[in-house]
Amino acid sequence: QMTLAEKAGLLFINGAVVNDDASIEEKPGAPGHGGVAMQQMVEQKMNHFNLWQIPDAEVVAAWHNKLQAFAEQTRLGIPITIASDPRNHFSNNIFAMRASGFSQWCETLGFAAIGDAELVRRFADIVRREYLAVGIRMALHPQIDLATEPRWPRISGTFGEDAELSARLGAAYIAGFQGEELGAHSVACMTKHFPGGGPQNEGLDPHFEFQKGQVYPGDNFDYHLIPFEAAFAAGTAAIMPYYGIPVDQTDENVAMAYNKAIITGLLREKYGYDGVVCTDWGLITDHPIANTIWPARAWGVEHLSEAERVGKALEAGVDQFGGESCAHHVVELVESGRLSEARVDESVRRVLRLKFQLGLFDNPFVDETQVGAVMG
Repeated sequence: QMTLAEKAGLLFINGAVVNDDASIEEKPGAPGHGGVAMQQMVEQKMNHFNLWQIPDAEVVAAWHNKLQAFAEQTRLGIPITIASDPRNHFSNNIFAMRASGFSQWCETLGFAAIGDAELVRRFADIVRREYLAVGIRMALHPQIDLATEPRWPRISGTFGEDAELSARLGAAYIAGFQGEELGAHSVACMTKHFPGGGPQNEGLDPHFEFQKGQVYPGDNFDYHLIPFEAAFAAGTAAIMPYYGIPVDQTDENVAMAYNKAIITGLLREKYGYDGVVCTDWGLITDHPIANTIWPARAWGVEHLSEAERVGKALEAGVDQFGGESCAHHVVELVESGRLSEARVDESVRRVLRLKFQLGLFDNPFVDETQVGAVMG
């Protein structure tokens, strides 16, 4: 029943800002362009959004319900999925999110220092309930990269450098969010960053174009896979590859999400993973951020057009594009014969299956009267 444009819209997830009055329309003079989500639902047929800065939890819940009600009025009534980066840690850095009303805990590195898997599971279960209260159904975490390069600035979001400890705590984290199986009370985990984002050259992160490659002194590529093997066993709903190029590890020196040997050969075929694979944010288009233009993190394929990048990532085996809203490129690729609609259908089935598993088609709304009791 779905049109090509509707299918294409499912393959993109972009940031959303919540208006302080919980309205979903564009408000003149309001910060953050609060009407963008509704606009992208109409124009790009999108229904996946990740929250950036947010007001109080009660406002987020009301906004979420209004957006779900709007989604019900679209042609097929497909419910939206709201995602979020971590909001429950004491931190203030480039990756931190404003989190009014959410409980505050140590970073995951602190939990690694304690080393108690049951404590990690209990923490994740508490956060799960808070996410559910406001309508967040996808956690863009855990980050189970191994901190083998002490200069890397993202170490605080990991479980440290020990692969076995990271595997044990990462599995407990996923269990706390998802439960024994995905259901109406689960928050799906998008575990990152496959196949391990820790081994950065001189500690420089591939968010930035001055360092694009990951290096493996001692030939320890497989060591970084150990936590992901535990995540697969725990049933992680989704996987996010990292930005970096796995230097000289495959036939093609291109970023993970563009690398068919990594996504199809290793993730899909060797490990048999059939969940959603979503790129990290901003791999296709350049983005204006803080009065400057951040180039697309299309490392190794900078010469390709935006549409060609979309096609190459889909060919590599990814399903969704994070931080992007260019669904028209998928339509263009199919209509021009450069991408088969059957390949699009493959990803659409994975994305819709997850929505069904989370119970969003049965009841996508939250109880606004209970937010205060949960968030306390």
